[in-house]
Amino acid sequence: MTAEKKICARIGMVYYINVAPIHETWKEQVRNDSWQLVEAHPSALNKMLASGEIDLGFVSSHEYGMRPERYRILSDLSISANGAVGSVFLFSQVAPEQLTGLTVLLSSQSKTSVSLVKIILELFFEVNPCYIEAEVRDARRKNVAAVLAIGDDAIRLKRDGFYPYCLDLGEVWREHTGLPFVFAVCAVREDFCSRFPEQTDQIHQTLIDCRDRGTDDLPRICALAAPRIPMDISSCHTYLSGIEYDLNVDKQRALTTFFTYLINLKDISVGALPLKIRYLR
Repeated sequence: MTAEKKICARIGMVYYINVAPIHETWKEQVRNDSWQLVEAHPSALNKMLASGEIDLGFVSSHEYGMRPERYRILSDLSISANGAVGSVFLFSQVAPEQLTGLTVLLSSQSKTSVSLVKIILELFFEVNPCYIEAEVRDARRKNVAAVLAIGDDAIRLKRDGFYPYCLDLGEVWREHTGLPFVFAVCAVREDFCSRFPEQTDQIHQTLIDCRDRGTDDLPRICALAAPRIPMDISSCHTYLSGIEYDLNVDKQRALTTFFTYLINLKDISVGALPLKIRYLR
């Protein structure tokens, strides 16, 4: 067995339904014993990529901005939306313009969404709430005015209809910037891609292939994924049709705009710009 065969590349995959076209296709079709799929929510994958517990994978855009010297962004891959995303919401008991001084509970599962909701509330709506970080399921017990929920939790909470106000953060971002929003990128550690460039390319191409096959076969993917919420297949299809997985020029501009906001807020490293994108060779 060659040295290359012995390498176990550890690949982070978000287990939310919004990545189902890539995730389900990978599970069905990818057979490579040297590749280990690691499934977790975004903030867990962020920590694993930062610590070297995984080598590459989908992580919050914010994670790249925090430690850009450690990573490169794999081209043509993201989790993004050009407007409403359908799974990143601010749910509120009062109008967002009235949240100054009130408590907003922030999901701990995505740093990108936390940063985005702060930009939207503080810069776009010009309010200054108090923030706490906790589990979304604790929101009613803690009697907060509003709650940021993402992923499958957000879909379930919207379906429940408990909160009178519901802001889709992707839609609000689009209204104020005219741009799509990139919630997650596929990042690879610099040390891994420099040591194993061929393997990095192989995994990169496989992720793109899974994306293309999964989005082309969306009705079947929805039949697999919808019971996890649970939601009906038609609603799942509508939702997943609004998620985009590429990283085109507009999305690169959107990522640059987001990072510019965060650099000005001193929330991420100035080294986040310009973007370091690794293209397939």
